[in-house]
Amino acid sequence: MRKHLTKKRVLILAAVAAVAAIGTTAFAYFTTTGSGTGSASVGTSSAVTLHGTTVDTLYPGTSTEVDFTVDNPSAGHQYVATIHLVSVTTDAGHSGCVTSDFTMPDVTVNQDFASGNAQSVTATGTLSMANTNSSQDGCKDAPLTLNLSST
Repeated sequence: MRKHLTKKRVLILAAVAAVAAIGTTAFAYFTTTGSGTGSASVGTSSAVTLHGTTVDTLYPGTSTEVDFTVDNPSAGHQYVATIHLVSVTTDAGHSGCVTSDFTMPDVTVNQDFASGNAQSVTATGTLSMANTNSSQDGCKDAPLTLNLSST
C-alpha cells in the first residue's frame, strides 16, 4: 500500500525543511582574530595629614605613648611607611621652654590607608622629655605641638 501525500503531510514536511534550513544557518560563522586599543587613567597621591595625641603628661625624665590618626584626602589608597617627629614647638608664653628636650624615635607604620579621615594607626610612638642638669621651668604647663612628617 502506497501512502499518498496529503496536504497535511506536505505542510509538515515543508515546516521540517524550513526549521532545518534556519537551524543550519544559525550556526554558520567565520573565525577571525583582532586587535584594538583602550584607554584608562591613573590618579596621583595627595599629602596625608597626621595627628598625634599623647596619653600622659610629660615631666623631666619621663615618656608617654603617642597615638596617631591619618586623614587621607585622596580618592585612592595611600601607604604610610614611617612617622617622623620633625620638631616640637610651643606657644609664645613658654619661650623659655627648650623644645629640643623632647624627642621621639621614628615610628614604623607600614600601613595602607583608604580614603577618609581619622583613621587609626596601629603603631604608636614614644615621646620623651629629657632630664637635663638645668632648670626646665620654662616648659611648665606648656602646650606642645608635635610637627610630624611621613614617608
